Amino acid sequence: MENVNQFIDILMEDINFTEHDDNVSHMEALVCPPSFNMVAVLYAMSVLYIFIFIIGLAANSVVVWVNVRAERSRYETHLYILNLAVADLCVVATLPIWVSSLLQQGHWPFGEAMCKITHLVFSVNLFSSIFFLTCMSVDRYLSVALFSDSHSRQKKMVRKLICVLVWLLALAASVPDTYFLQAVKPVHSENTFCRPVYPAESAREWMVGIQFSFIVLGFAIPFPVIAIFYLLLAGAIASSPDQERCLSRKLILTYIVVFLVCWLPYHGVLLVDALSMLGVMSFSCPLENFIYVALHTTQCLSLIHCCVNPVIYNFINKNYRYDLMKAFIFKYSTKTGLAKLIDTSRVSETEYSAVDNHGQL
Repeated sequence: MENVNQFIDILMEDINFTEHDDNVSHMEALVCPPSFNMVAVLYAMSVLYIFIFIIGLAANSVVVWVNVRAERSRYETHLYILNLAVADLCVVATLPIWVSSLLQQGHWPFGEAMCKITHLVFSVNLFSSIFFLTCMSVDRYLSVALFSDSHSRQKKMVRKLICVLVWLLALAASVPDTYFLQAVKPVHSENTFCRPVYPAESAREWMVGIQFSFIVLGFAIPFPVIAIFYLLLAGAIASSPDQERCLSRKLILTYIVVFLVCWLPYHGVLLVDALSMLGVMSFSCPLENFIYVALHTTQCLSLIHCCVNPVIYNFINKNYRYDLMKAFIFKYSTKTGLAKLIDTSRVSETEYSAVDNHGQL
């Protein structure tokens, strides 16, 4: 969730745009000799982003469509899963624009308004995706440990309120970085870049501050919450005599591992970048080259969660697969009795609620 502009940071320079009183942007650049094939990196990134776009768009579209048609609002985490799919869908929907810029050597031909809008959509939905995963972990544990009499109208209202607050928080977290974005054209280049233009007197402070806000809101707070509440949930399941529910411990641990694998590398590199800007780590060209490649590589890795979330939170779930079959295969088969057969073979609502609270097998 670093500056989305680093998606198109194709210059082999540590670039910082600042704004002076005469409103003319200039660039302070410290050029390092490239130690890798930049063209290869750009094309590899483009291929990966296109792959993530295709898989993420298809998977999350199916999740949204099936959840809306199946009217699964009676289930515990339906609202979070639906909002999560919408957020992931919006994230991957912006990728073709960034790929287009990458393939033009970072040139941004879409104008300043599109620069801000695309970044805002990407950032808001990426934050929302992480926040909904966090809320889901807390909700599932509390539903098992404290509120086993689920499905009350009050709990549904609370979940709706939480979803609204999540979107508002994601918007608030995304506004500062978006505010400084401009479509700028360096004097030495014919290309226009979508980049932040920070006040000259405090450019470094703004850059470091925004990066640390991404680290804190995107990983430092969400991951401990997710890990703690899912481990507590796994402990509660372990003490259950129901052997089938005990098997869901593996899925719960999968939730933790997937989040860690997707987001730890990226935020780790982001932390190194911030420490480098603060002077905690001495500047060197090998370090700059490492940060450049590592940021782009880990950004690709982090966005894979948009493809993985539909699988581990939906497709693995038995009742979701039943809803999927009904939606696609038995849409017009009510007279044949096949749809009724699917209904009788699905897990009972009571059983599903218990399993959903324990990780949605």
